[in-house]
This record gives sequence, C-alpha cells and structure tokens, in this order.
Amino acid sequence: MSEIKYSWQDDAVFLDQKLQNYSKGAHYPFHMPGHKRTPLDFPNPYSVDITEIDGFDNLHYAQGILKEAQDRAAQIYGSEETFYLVNGSTAGILSAISTALPRLSTLLMSRNSHRSAYHAAYLRGLETVYLLPAPTKFGISGSVSPAHVAQALEDLPQIAGVFITSPTYDGVVSDIRTIAEIVHAYDLPLIVDEAHGAHFLFSDSFPDSAIDCGADLVIHSLHKTLPCLTQTALLHVNSDRIDKNALKRFLSIYQTSSPSYLLMASMEQCMRFLKEEGETKMSEFSLRLNTFYQQAKSFKHLTVFDKSTCQPEECFDHDPSKILISVGDSGLTGKKLYQKLLHNYQLQMEMCTGHYVTALTSLMDTSDGFRRLSSALKEIDDSIKVAPQQSKTSNVIIHGSRTGGRTKLLTSNVIYQNPKPQMPIALAMEQPSEVLSLKASTGHISQEYVYLYPPGIPLIAPGEILTGKLLAIIEQCQKHGLSVEGLSDMANQSIQVVKQ
Repeated sequence: MSEIKYSWQDDAVFLDQKLQNYSKGAHYPFHMPGHKRTPLDFPNPYSVDITEIDGFDNLHYAQGILKEAQDRAAQIYGSEETFYLVNGSTAGILSAISTALPRLSTLLMSRNSHRSAYHAAYLRGLETVYLLPAPTKFGISGSVSPAHVAQALEDLPQIAGVFITSPTYDGVVSDIRTIAEIVHAYDLPLIVDEAHGAHFLFSDSFPDSAIDCGADLVIHSLHKTLPCLTQTALLHVNSDRIDKNALKRFLSIYQTSSPSYLLMASMEQCMRFLKEEGETKMSEFSLRLNTFYQQAKSFKHLTVFDKSTCQPEECFDHDPSKILISVGDSGLTGKKLYQKLLHNYQLQMEMCTGHYVTALTSLMDTSDGFRRLSSALKEIDDSIKVAPQQSKTSNVIIHGSRTGGRTKLLTSNVIYQNPKPQMPIALAMEQPSEVLSLKASTGHISQEYVYLYPPGIPLIAPGEILTGKLLAIIEQCQKHGLSVEGLSDMANQSIQVVKQ
C-alpha cells in the first residue's frame, strides 16, 4: 500500500480553529442556535460521547432512560407522547407527513413551508395543493386563512391531511385552533410545523402553541429558540388519528441509526432548564423585548414590524422574538443593512432579504446584546438622509424598479408568486430531463427547486412551470446578493427541466 501524503498549505483555514477564534471575538449572535453560545453546565463532549452501551437505552427502541426522558418532555409540553429528534425538525416533518398520509394521496399544505415538507411529498408520491398566506403591508407573507382551509377541504374531497407552518420564519402565526376544528370536522390529521415556536408554552407573552390548539402532530426545533445544541428537535403526538407504531417506523428510517448521546443529553438538559428556570427566564426575556420595541418606535426611517399594524386576516398573531427590521425609506436594501450591522457593529443577524433583516432572539440573549442592537439601529437611522419627498408613508417596498422617482424594494410578497403546477413533484422528478439556461427555460416544467436560504421556502418546486416573471425575480434576488440555492448548477445559470 502506498503511503498517503497530505499537503497542508500554510494559509489553510481549519473549521475547528476558526470556530474557536470566532467564539473569542466581539460578534454578538442574533441568530440560531437559541443558546446564543452561552453554555449551560455541560460536560466535556469527548468525555461523554458514547453509543448504545449497557444502561443507556436505544432511541429506536426506547424502554429505559431515553423513554423516561421523552416522557418528561411530553409532560412539560402537555402532549400525549413526545419523540426526540436528533436529525432536526427535518426528520420530524418527513416522519409526520409519511405517517399521517397514505402513499399517492393528496396533501393540503401552506405554500411557505420548509423544503422538507416538499421532500416528504416527493418521497411519498403525494399530490400537493397549496394554501397561500395572506400578503401584509410590511411586505412579508402573513397568516393562512381558516376560510381558505375550509374551502379547499370542501372543494377537494381527495385531501388526506393538512400541513401548516406556524410560526413562519418571520414569526407569523396562523389561527391553528380554528384550523384544527375545521380539519377535524373532516376527520383528517393536522400537522403543524412549529419549529420556530418551541418556546411558546413557557410564557403568556407569546402566541398559543399548536399543541394547546389541537394539532395532531407538532414539530419543535429546540435549537432554534431554546438553549439546546444544533440538530435537536421534538415531535409531539396529540391524537389517535396518528398510528404511533407507523410513526416510530418512519422515525427509524429518517433518523440516523447512531443517534448522538450528546444531542440527547442536551435535550434532557434543556427540558430540565425550562422546568426549573423557564418561567423566570422567559419573563426577563419578555421585558427585554418590550424595551427594544418601545425604543424602536423612535426610528425615523427604519421600521420594526409590529403586528398591531396588520389586520387579523393578514397576521393572526406574531412571535415578538423574531425582530424584523425593514429598511423603510432609508435608501438601503436588506443586504446593505445586514452588512452595516455585521461589519460596523459586529452584530450577526439571522438573515436578510430584499427589504429587511431578521434578528432572531431567545431567552438566552443578554441585556447588553439588546442594547447593542438598539444603539446600532438608532445610529444608522440617525445617519440616514433622504430627499424631502421621500417621507415615511408606507412600509411596502419592492426593489428593482422606480415609480415616480421612488425606489421600490424586493418584498416577500413579490418574491413568492402563485405557483403554476403542471404535475406532481415525484412524477416531474422521474421524467426524462434536459438542462437549459435559466433564460431559455421559460414555459418549461422545472425538475429542481429554487429557493432563498434561509429560509428554504421554494420560489418554484419540481412539476411547476417556469414563468418569465419568476425568472426575473430570481435574477433580481441574485443581483441583490441574496442566497439563491437548490439548483444543481451552483453558478445558478442553468436548470434541469422536464424534457419536451
């Protein structure tokens, strides 16, 4: 056997070292995970990294310590049964949809769902019917209307289950209680992707949890908003409409056969922390949020989202921990504001889009962190100079065109268009294909996803027609430096389509 030689360049960057250096820096994390790099009392990971040895149970056949841990999580959240997820909420969504709906059936789902819901539809050969969220004046996607759910179920008797994302990546919550009543009147299961709402149950300052509102299956990402390691999540079962044995089978398919005991220990510790300190920490967190929102009212140009500016049909409720900061009439774009906060103030935001940035906060954020964010935004706001005619009259902005001398901004209402489905996802992906340049693909049926990441919501899914309007939006997103992903062509110049 020949000797293996490694060539280490002097300027090579190693991930472990970069992470250590970053942790010692001044950047403040307004992003996931929810522990905000503030450690709980956790042991050296190498000292406790084990496999399924005697006395430590088996997640896929839990009967001992892991069964007891999951039972405690169910008690805390008030569910019938709770399952640990070590492959994130993605594994929970895949398992939930696969369990709740028969193969080749029809899924009614909110269009602004995570890509894992689309992947579940592909794997199970499901037809998909979409619920379009309401537009909002702020320019983000709003709530899903219960009336639209009722109409779809009345018009399409073939629907076998309903999937709603609430809260959305922007924190928008739908009226899950009413939707559950409507869905259950047809004796169908309701699955709620509440990945971003794992903290709701621990304070009255936040929206009601889907668990309390009657959803049959609820998925929580602990790592998104709580002090837990990345990839940790929970799947809650709340009704006898769900075959728990089938659910366990799918969990064993979609999750690793070697679940990390570090992640499971992190979940157990998170549950204990919430039980012992959750009420106090959430109360302090709510006060910090309230202080920030009050301070934000003084901004003259930037605008922070406030659900009180929306009609209930636009935004039924909102999670205030998702702070959405619009560029307003500042002349900035979301990307430019994001970069200012990062490079000038060492504040790392969760994401940016055409017209706003998102600061994702949690009960682990500090008063100093909130102070830094508020001060930075105030300083940016005070430095903005706009033409006299550009008064702050509207939050609705779309970048890329000018109307009457006024620059418009690229909002979510414009980015996410009504899909034009031609065939089911699975059928489209199994057809003969060809690769075309994006510019030449108008009118063709896509075999690929195109989405902005984050949040991973498709602009187009396989089986849908590529329109000129959609391609123009993709081009605008690229020009504004937004992260367009999903295409096998990493340069985003070509796309795989169904061969005509």
